[in-house]
Amino acid sequence: QPRPAPPRHYYVTPTSYLELINTFKDLIGAKRDEILENKFRYDEGLKKLAATESMVGQMQKDLTELQPQLEVASRETEAKLLVVNKSKAEASTMATAVAKDKAVVEAQAKEANALKAECQADLAEAEPILAGAEAALNTITKGDIAVVKKLSTPSQGVKLTMEAVCIMMGVKPKKVKNPDGPGKVNDYWEPAKKELLGDIGFLKALQGFDRDNIPPSVIELVEPYYKDPNFQPEVVAKASSACEGLCRWVRGMRDYDRIAKVVEPKRKALAKAEQDAAEANEMLQSKLAELKAVEDRVASLEAELQANLDKKEALENRADQCEKQLKRAHQLLDGLGGEAARWRESSARLQTAYENATGDILLSSGLVAYLGAFTAGYRRSAISKWSGLLRASGIPCAEEFSLAETLGDPVQIRDWTIKKLPSDSFSVDNAIMMSKSKRWPLMIDP
Repeated sequence: QPRPAPPRHYYVTPTSYLELINTFKDLIGAKRDEILENKFRYDEGLKKLAATESMVGQMQKDLTELQPQLEVASRETEAKLLVVNKSKAEASTMATAVAKDKAVVEAQAKEANALKAECQADLAEAEPILAGAEAALNTITKGDIAVVKKLSTPSQGVKLTMEAVCIMMGVKPKKVKNPDGPGKVNDYWEPAKKELLGDIGFLKALQGFDRDNIPPSVIELVEPYYKDPNFQPEVVAKASSACEGLCRWVRGMRDYDRIAKVVEPKRKALAKAEQDAAEANEMLQSKLAELKAVEDRVASLEAELQANLDKKEALENRADQCEKQLKRAHQLLDGLGGEAARWRESSARLQTAYENATGDILLSSGLVAYLGAFTAGYRRSAISKWSGLLRASGIPCAEEFSLAETLGDPVQIRDWTIKKLPSDSFSVDNAIMMSKSKRWPLMIDP
């Protein structure tokens, strides 16, 4: 290397060489990491942009595919809604009709229950009468009947009682001469003795008497006896205890018939009311079953409608989300689209810098170790020669080497200039050499 002008002596010692090696070792790893980190950022940004562009295409495709699905879902939902509304209207009409029928059935049932209660009340009145009549028959013995039968001239109470019994049992009277005047009168005593008192089954006949089918003509003939003051159990008892029981039986049958005549129409009305109520209730149950089937169908349709609404809402949410993502992706691409080319250039430049890092750091280390005391021109001349030697040895390095670009930090350089460091390249290089040197560097004032 030619001597610098003005000539000066500069001694290279082993320490200087070791400084060169140590500086290279310290800087090469850090520089490579720095370059790789910066390149990674650009590459990742480019990947994100590429992924976003790919996503935009896919989202546009998805959005295009969603539109027909949304239209189909909307049509299906509208059609299902019409069916549900129609079914609801039918169910409402049917429910109103069934409610009216139910009210009618309840009224019929109430009427039947009222008739039943009335019949039961009337029958409850008749039960003591029947029980009294049956109890009266139970007081009569065969001996009592024999005593009555032996009477040749019965008293008025006995006579009235037997006449009434004959009428009840359908025994015909015998025509006899009227003892009080001309003509003949009905006499029941002889027929009573023969056909009733003389019959060993007389008491059983009375106990088995068909009280529910007494002819009205019989009741009409017995009625005068019933009203006769002498035809009272207390009065008849004075004449015969057996006839007292028969008197009570006749009066009980008459009272029962009176009540039965009142109850029978009510029974028939009750039977008809219960039959009508049963038929109406059966019809109501059938309509209730139909109503339930319609309501179940409406519930099923509503479930299907809700499923369609959920599906439509899900599609709408998906489409809305897709549109928002697409909008944000477009905003990102619009904002960073112009940066893609610069990022690619920066990534390529950093790749070149990484490949040249070995040579550039070796040049920088030599500059720091040996050239601090030389002028800018001499430094350029030395760096040019060193660069040629590196390329000749197969070690790549930058075509235009710059210490500021290789080791400099733009932020730190800016801070130095703010603190009055001259902004020329020679002064900046000196500052970088001082910051990277492990020893006290030898410098000259430019």
